[in-house]
Amino acid sequence: MRPPIQLVYLICFNIFLEKCICKSEHDQVLSITVATQEHVDTVQNLTSHNETELWQPASPIYITTNSEVHLYIQSTSVEFVTELLRKHGITYRTLLENTPALIEMQTKNDSSDPRSGGVFYERYHSLEDIYYWINKTKQDHSDMVKVILIGSSSEKRPLYVLKLSGRRDEVKRAMWIDCGIHAREWIAPAFCMWFVNYALAFYNQNTEITEILNNMDVYILTVMNPDGYKYTWTTDRMWRKNRSSNKDSDCFGADLNRNFDANWCTKGASDNPCDPTYCGQFPESEPETQAVARFLRSHKDTVKLYLSIHSYSQMLLFPYSCSYDEIPNHNELFEVVKEASTKIRRYYRNNYKYGPGAKTIYLAPGGSDDWAYNFGIKYSFTFELQDRGRYGFLLPPSFIPQACNEALLATKIIALHVIKKLNEELP
Repeated sequence: MRPPIQLVYLICFNIFLEKCICKSEHDQVLSITVATQEHVDTVQNLTSHNETELWQPASPIYITTNSEVHLYIQSTSVEFVTELLRKHGITYRTLLENTPALIEMQTKNDSSDPRSGGVFYERYHSLEDIYYWINKTKQDHSDMVKVILIGSSSEKRPLYVLKLSGRRDEVKRAMWIDCGIHAREWIAPAFCMWFVNYALAFYNQNTEITEILNNMDVYILTVMNPDGYKYTWTTDRMWRKNRSSNKDSDCFGADLNRNFDANWCTKGASDNPCDPTYCGQFPESEPETQAVARFLRSHKDTVKLYLSIHSYSQMLLFPYSCSYDEIPNHNELFEVVKEASTKIRRYYRNNYKYGPGAKTIYLAPGGSDDWAYNFGIKYSFTFELQDRGRYGFLLPPSFIPQACNEALLATKIIALHVIKKLNEELP
């Protein structure tokens, strides 16, 4: 006996719903609105699921009531997570429905040759490409560029610093920029490359970059976490930490921005090697952290400005992040990042929050900027580049130019302010 046609349609429709709606074919990113303490507990428990990755905030301990959480979910767990959120009455929306497509867009690269022109700097690049670019930059601009090997990573990859100098006599001032301390923040190394290219291309053409290079050497560590960065290209795009092995644990890596000696491993960091904000076995336990700290110690008398480049959330931050204490030159640093934020909004129509790290985001002990400040570098800043969560760590390459130009504008404003203050101090 043939089944009624309506029953056939109903069966087919149910199959369609199950395949196309209930079961996601792709990894997704959700924006979750956490309203109550019950919601906090539920979402914190969700983040321990091994098929999810917390994007924002950096750690479950930062999830609070009346906050927004960005959660990356593997395709096999999307149905489970969304059903659990609905069961607990937790509001959510899908930020990204097809993350593999965005990852493919980020890794697609028509040219790995710096000679290909401006388009080269509007792409993300593998670690191998970046190493090639460092050597090529040195060869092509030997009168302005030196390469310094400051150490190696846990997996013995080199940590190369580019030293940029104007065509002038030696000066006793310098600024430091590091990028890529967190592996998945690809826009950060892209900015370091963008800055180097801009500085070399517009020296003696743009008055601001010329003044900076004529008054300061600029040290640039393009990828502070090469092992983690490599791992994001080959294995896990969402990886944050370095790739060191941990005693008595199967979990790899430490958060390099919790490994400096600035209120190390206090509230805001974790002593669990499996957590994304694991502080390491002791301050400067990681070779990458050691290398940076050692270099800055050896240049204590010359480095006057420290910049660390991160993503995402669009913020211009200064110490402290490791405590709620106010630094002695708080007002000065506040005014300079306020000026940078105002000009970014004026020229690029984009909003950047600004202020001391702990009060603007959350407590984050063991950070490089706080360590640099306590060490004596009184102009110390962290930039969080684009965006605010629409794409997060998967920022498409088409956004690179504006993101880098915004950070470049802030860098120039801060550097010129530091030069002016240093000149005022001269006898």
